[in-house]
Amino acid sequence: MSEPIAWLPDGTPYSPRFEDRYHSELGGLNQARQVFLAGCGLPAAWADQAQWRVLETGFGMGLNFLVTWAAWKADPQRPRMLHFTSVEAYPVSAADLLRAAPTDPLLRPLAEQLAARFHGLLPGVHRLGFEDGRVQLTLWIGDAQAMLRQQTTVADSIYLDGFSPSANPGIWDAHTLKALARHCRRGTQLATWTIARAVRDQLAQCGFEVRKVPGVPPKRDNLQACFNPAWEPRVRAQTGPSPVAQAGTALVVGAGLAGSAAAHSLALRGWQVQVLVAGDGPADGASGLPAGLFCPHVSPDDSVLSRLSRNGVRQTLQRLRDLCQEGTDWGHSGVLEHCTDGGTGLPASWAGGPGDDWSHSASATQLSRAGLPPDTVACWHQQAGWVRPAQLVQAQLHHPQIRVQAHAVVARLQRSADGRWQALDADDRILAEADLAVLACGPATADLLPHRQPWPLQPIRGQISWGLHTADNASALPPFPVNGNGNLVTHIPQPQDPQHGEIWVMGSTFERDVTAMPISAADQAAAHAVNHGKLSTLLPASGAAMAPWFDPQDARCSPTWGRVRVASHDRLPIVGPVGPAATAHAVGSAAPGAGSDDTGENLAGLWALTALGARGLTLSILCGELLAARLHGEPLPLDAKLALHLGTERLQRRG
Repeated sequence: MSEPIAWLPDGTPYSPRFEDRYHSELGGLNQARQVFLAGCGLPAAWADQAQWRVLETGFGMGLNFLVTWAAWKADPQRPRMLHFTSVEAYPVSAADLLRAAPTDPLLRPLAEQLAARFHGLLPGVHRLGFEDGRVQLTLWIGDAQAMLRQQTTVADSIYLDGFSPSANPGIWDAHTLKALARHCRRGTQLATWTIARAVRDQLAQCGFEVRKVPGVPPKRDNLQACFNPAWEPRVRAQTGPSPVAQAGTALVVGAGLAGSAAAHSLALRGWQVQVLVAGDGPADGASGLPAGLFCPHVSPDDSVLSRLSRNGVRQTLQRLRDLCQEGTDWGHSGVLEHCTDGGTGLPASWAGGPGDDWSHSASATQLSRAGLPPDTVACWHQQAGWVRPAQLVQAQLHHPQIRVQAHAVVARLQRSADGRWQALDADDRILAEADLAVLACGPATADLLPHRQPWPLQPIRGQISWGLHTADNASALPPFPVNGNGNLVTHIPQPQDPQHGEIWVMGSTFERDVTAMPISAADQAAAHAVNHGKLSTLLPASGAAMAPWFDPQDARCSPTWGRVRVASHDRLPIVGPVGPAATAHAVGSAAPGAGSDDTGENLAGLWALTALGARGLTLSILCGELLAARLHGEPLPLDAKLALHLGTERLQRRG
């Protein structure tokens, strides 16, 4: 939660806790540019690099980030990806950021973009993306020492900022600086405005070569340092392959939400990606759903799924805003959750804080518009909405470095003599060949896994009931989506068929271990009954009025739409390298040929993104970014402990 902030006559935020930050940022442009940016040798140091990773110990009003972002934009030799990670214990509000934003014409528009995405900053890790995903701001919200110990990233530059050592010794003490050093590689540059003797001594003890340099007024001196310890630094235990040195070629099996998310994240980082589609084109499986929801999950204890879903929603919203047309492809409508079990699931600590930016108790007006009594237990998810999944898939694949190959049914994968991955059809013809292979083909994933890698994947057939909005049913359905016992999505435009107007979608069924396609008439009738039962529990008035649209004997009832999805044993996605020994090898390592055993060496460069289950719209983009971050040694887009819940390594531990 933000601290109370008073305002100075010029509109600048001020509080005693922010006194040092206020003084540094009041005239802070020179400090940001000269002490931190230039003090770390930027922009020259990042010239022509694939990525650059900055770690800052105090975000404050974001001025250092804005200056670094502006320098990246202006530099023709900028790195493909800029990662800026910052720790902040007391994030201010978006309104605070705007009030304190510089009037500089280059920085002000960037500050406005930052403020637009600066919301819901609960303790934990938040990833904010800009420049179509090429500038990534990762905020670690919490105590600096704790966050530096818990999270994993390697920094190329460090901005040692924050309150003065006397006002806030927690950022500057020996334990924090030691934790900071764990994020350094040999040669990492550090810059700060303080020259306090204790700070210099502690940095030297942590392996930094420290020097005083002429300061930025009113400071006579500033401090710069280079991480170059006399000893060999301890390397953190690695839970995956060594990061790739540079992007190469990749083949992705599958062109649904998982495959398109993985392909897009790889293409952003410079990979040439070939996507293999079994059918006529992308989104030919479960991702062809007419409409679905992205929505956070809530729980009183803020469970793993709840935290993952918030990270996922933030990533989904950013990708939709970057690539898709709001109003036709998706809508930031909010979602009403009818809590049919009697509890909202909202953590008690959220009231009046940043949690309210995500979800809060539903208002009487929202309940009334859904046809629910005023005493109904419900919550409103502000950061939620509807999507036409096929449009998102197409938009992610519409990238100059992605090529889609239709009618490419992959029967098996093998390694070539030079270590590249080959996708072969049933006649052993090579469909594609690349340095990296990603399995993102839903239920078909199990058939392509090496024989020694049996994963607990469960197919789940799902059917939705749907229909056109008509004068008879429009008033029976709310103007916004509702979930809680199934999902109801209403008023979805159909631009490709404008004469038929809008549609509604209700579902879905969860038919575990059922894969039969096409779906029989009897199974469709049963699915309509299940979906109507869910609607009647969710919105009793709507359920009664909509009964004819779920009756197969009524002409107004459309056939169900159904496909098969796949889920893991713990109902969480699976993202990471395939194979227990793959953790010791990098993409492109020399490897035995196709006839070799499934050793880690032979599986190097084989990754998976699968088992999205019913949460593909909420989690697929997060998973694609997690895959790319692990592959490239980037800051993770979510808390490091949360990432373990998605990794392939958990399957090996389970076995």
